[in-house]
Amino acid sequence: MPKTTLLDIVWHWSHVKDECHVSVDWTDAHERCWRCAYKAALDRCHIIPESLGGEDIPENLVLLCKRCHREAPNVNDPEAMWIWIQSQRAVFYDSFWTIRGIEEFERMFGRQPFSETTLVKVTPSEIIQRAIKTATIHFGEGRLNPSTIAFVLRTAEELATELELGDSDADHDVQRDSGPITEGGTLHGDEP
Repeated sequence: MPKTTLLDIVWHWSHVKDECHVSVDWTDAHERCWRCAYKAALDRCHIIPESLGGEDIPENLVLLCKRCHREAPNVNDPEAMWIWIQSQRAVFYDSFWTIRGIEEFERMFGRQPFSETTLVKVTPSEIIQRAIKTATIHFGEGRLNPSTIAFVLRTAEELATELELGDSDADHDVQRDSGPITEGGTLHGDEP
């Protein structure tokens, strides 16, 4: 029996569930993760795992990026996946992992990023672009993880403070590196 296609899965759920239950519009559901809403290669994720008797049929499959698939519940409860997806919904496309990084920052430092920093000389994007050069992506991940995003934000705050205090080295570095943030130079990276 051939594997259920992504379009079969989307077609099934678009006729069963309102799209308010997922992070994407049904028209984008074949190319965007139903949890984080990032455009990515999608895994066919079993609601009831095959190892627990789950079938390879549209009613038992959702579409998740690899990163979200790793975090999805693996339980013999058909409601668990939908409760998890709905509770984790992204508000805007391509924002989920950055928001998770901000939440991680708040847990680690007990405050919101830039709440103690005033930006006058540079824009946040210039500072973040500079700070992102101090981080790297874990092998195989494809994007910065939430704890790395949190520390990039912390580094950006430190750079902003140096600039506001008149540190000429920091000012020179930001001016040299400034410009529009390119794909891959953002907090969310390229792929989940």
